[in-house]
Amino acid sequence: MQYRHGAKNGDSLSALGFGCMRFPRRGGSIDRDAAERLVVRAVEAGVNYFDTAYIYPGSEEALGAILSKNGLREKVMIATKLPHYLIKDAAGIEKCFRQQLSRLKTDYVDYYLMHMLPDTTVWERLKAIGIVEWLEEKKRSGAIRRVGFSYHGDSGRFIELLDVYDWDFCQIQYNYLDENSQAGRRGLMAAAERGLPVIIMEPLRGGRLASGLPEKAREAFAAAEPKRSPAEWALRWLWNQKQVTVVLSGMNTMETLEENLAAACTALPGELDGRERLFDDAVAAINEKLKVPCTGCAYCMPCPMGVDIPGCFRCLNVKSQDGAFAGLREYFMCTTVKRKKSNASLCVKCGKCEAHCPQGIAIRSELDNVKKELETPLYKAAARFVKLFAKL
Repeated sequence: MQYRHGAKNGDSLSALGFGCMRFPRRGGSIDRDAAERLVVRAVEAGVNYFDTAYIYPGSEEALGAILSKNGLREKVMIATKLPHYLIKDAAGIEKCFRQQLSRLKTDYVDYYLMHMLPDTTVWERLKAIGIVEWLEEKKRSGAIRRVGFSYHGDSGRFIELLDVYDWDFCQIQYNYLDENSQAGRRGLMAAAERGLPVIIMEPLRGGRLASGLPEKAREAFAAAEPKRSPAEWALRWLWNQKQVTVVLSGMNTMETLEENLAAACTALPGELDGRERLFDDAVAAINEKLKVPCTGCAYCMPCPMGVDIPGCFRCLNVKSQDGAFAGLREYFMCTTVKRKKSNASLCVKCGKCEAHCPQGIAIRSELDNVKKELETPLYKAAARFVKLFAKL
């Protein structure tokens, strides 16, 4: 395992971090046995950074139980996040943090983030309820070792946030498709200039840069030497940049974990210099057919009406990338052939989802596009058949 350091602190962080939002699930709940095998193997291989959050269903509890059971707490660094959007006062901050410690079965958090901090206005609100004093007290007591924030948005607001507090680290969405969007390379460089370790989330855009590539992009990577999977190329693109500290991956199979571990053990800054054309070609191919820039993070969920928003967008992108039949088949199976439907037609345009979307997607408008392109006469006929069959 390769390890990297931010100039601001001496922590030695594994180049590959474990994103716990996508722990394997079974029957709607986290599969603790499968997750345990993955976490134990990752630690054995040198992964020491585990990222979770208060709002990831069951994630903090599962991680805490696994680390405690296997005696691994002192071998890893836990990163979790304060849901400031649910907090109204200082008492709420303390209550939430105590709940997180209980879930994680620990008395301290190594890396504590303000979750999805959007701009300086929100930070000023947090300051007004005492967040700075609370954080400093926790750092003095050792209950929190490092303070940072995660961010989705443009580079300008990100850079403004870098200077409102003496942060220890930051976390951004970054990959070769988002090089010039989100915080982007400009934000990455600004953070590195301040000596901050930079944690990378969505390195594969919710899996799209691994298994959801259009044919032209797959062909570009298949023709490249040495032979590597599209996922490995995407991860190495990140590790090629010395300003990147940790790349988080939501590894929910042992195969994915082993592939990522192998890459993380050999990837070095500068090794891909001169290979820019490969990624430029892949981006061009992706942008030809991509309909909705949804990463599948599910921050827009739950929908009050039961719409599976990320699922709907994924199916629309499947149609644009793999053809009408493939998209319709996915849409029908994922939203309609189930006891409780979750198709786009259920949307009542309340707008609650758009307030939480890190990508700034016009969700209501895009759901209209889903209905237009996927809820075809063929789909409606099949849906009527399923409804009739269910009554038999």
